[in-house]
Amino acid sequence: MNILSLFVLIPLLMLLGLWIARNVNQVRGVMVAGSTLLLALAAYLTVSYIGQRHAGATAEMLFTDSIVWYAPLHICYSVGVDGISVVMLLLSAIIVFTGTFASWKLKPLTKEYFLWFTLLSTGVFGFFISTDLFTMFMFYEVALIPMFLLIGVWGSGRKEYAAMKLTLMLMGGSAFLLIGILGIYYGAGAETMNILEIVQHKIPTEMQRIFFPMVFLGFGVLGALFPFHTWSPDGHASAPTAVSMLHAGVLMKLGGYGCFRIAMYLMPTGAAIWGDFFLVLTTISVVYGAFSAVVQTDLKYINAYSSVSHCGLVLFALLMMTRVSATGAILQMLSHGLMTALFFALIGMIYGRTHTRDIRCLGGLMKIMPFLAVGYVIAGLANLGLPGLSGFVAEMTVFVGSFQNPDLFHRTCTIIATMSIVITAVYILRVVGKILYGTCQNPEHLKLTDATWDERFAVICLIIAVAGLGLAPYWVSNVISGSVEPIISQLIR
Repeated sequence: MNILSLFVLIPLLMLLGLWIARNVNQVRGVMVAGSTLLLALAAYLTVSYIGQRHAGATAEMLFTDSIVWYAPLHICYSVGVDGISVVMLLLSAIIVFTGTFASWKLKPLTKEYFLWFTLLSTGVFGFFISTDLFTMFMFYEVALIPMFLLIGVWGSGRKEYAAMKLTLMLMGGSAFLLIGILGIYYGAGAETMNILEIVQHKIPTEMQRIFFPMVFLGFGVLGALFPFHTWSPDGHASAPTAVSMLHAGVLMKLGGYGCFRIAMYLMPTGAAIWGDFFLVLTTISVVYGAFSAVVQTDLKYINAYSSVSHCGLVLFALLMMTRVSATGAILQMLSHGLMTALFFALIGMIYGRTHTRDIRCLGGLMKIMPFLAVGYVIAGLANLGLPGLSGFVAEMTVFVGSFQNPDLFHRTCTIIATMSIVITAVYILRVVGKILYGTCQNPEHLKLTDATWDERFAVICLIIAVAGLGLAPYWVSNVISGSVEPIISQLIR
């Protein structure tokens, strides 16, 4: 069996194990065993991929395999990975692993919750290994559908409204995406759905003009593209902790990955035609998301609008179409995935003790729960781009690469987008000062306890990942840049 298929097989076996589990301890055992195996597999794949590249492997995709599913429409189960896919798989495995411990004491319906959580994970892993358009779209939908129940059943606040809004907007984006995929298929001559084969065909310019915005918009909705981002804050605010971690940390990355891998790679002429239009929208996303976070009082809404800004920065960097900016976009996906997962994990732990996310009702938490407070400070510093943490490396690469465009329009957009750095510092430092220092607003909070072992383990793992990417970014950027090259060369040509 191809090693990549294990990323789908293991979650499926986890689903079987959860189904036959008879108590909470068995459910936890299945999740720990499965998520640990996935993380080990992702680490092994990363090492193997780097080893093959160093050994001289030059193919665009490695570990490829293809099995015919439906010959009349040339639909195949085709898999393969490049450097971008590898790091996305590693990110996904880290979030699933830490999300398991962040949900250790979740009640009620623990078994059912983890069943849907694992199904969502299956879709995410399957999406990143797919090289067939139909297979990729199928896994994309598998990743989206469980969100409705995970938020609607186990969420908080206006969970039914948030679940329905999220589902309707993302399904609307999927409708555009499906039309775009069919346009690519027939534009390429209706001979294959394999991405690596389609790119060898010249899709007519007029078809690219029509279908590029559909595909980019379809994926862009999930990437919080303005003005189709409104589902994101409500969905994040209402989702349970581990779902918020996986949703913001990984699921939103499907949007940026799809825009780059499918829309821009397969339709470079369409990207040239529509690039400036979408660049304006992404610039608005970056600044608008940051400004919106400043005025929020709910911890989850602050982080949700921060995610709109940071995910907008991913699409912004991709549309700049330089090698450095595209590499920065992938680094930003990794950085945001790790630090926002850390944020949502800590917010969930704080909320589980204080039963409030309103910053006006919180204060003095540094003395009450120092471990969680220090973790929140580290997450905040990563978010605002402190050197030595992942946010600095990613954002610097994005802005340096974006400014390489010599024309006035692109440089103006870059300068406007850099405003988000200052705005981010404002809302992060404001929240840290408000909830961690000062006087305790509620005397009952003085009786609260600090993090438990499972919470500490999840937080420490994420902090190590955030610091590791910030202190030693070269190996990651080296893996990414080699895979960015063939896509960017299509766009430049």
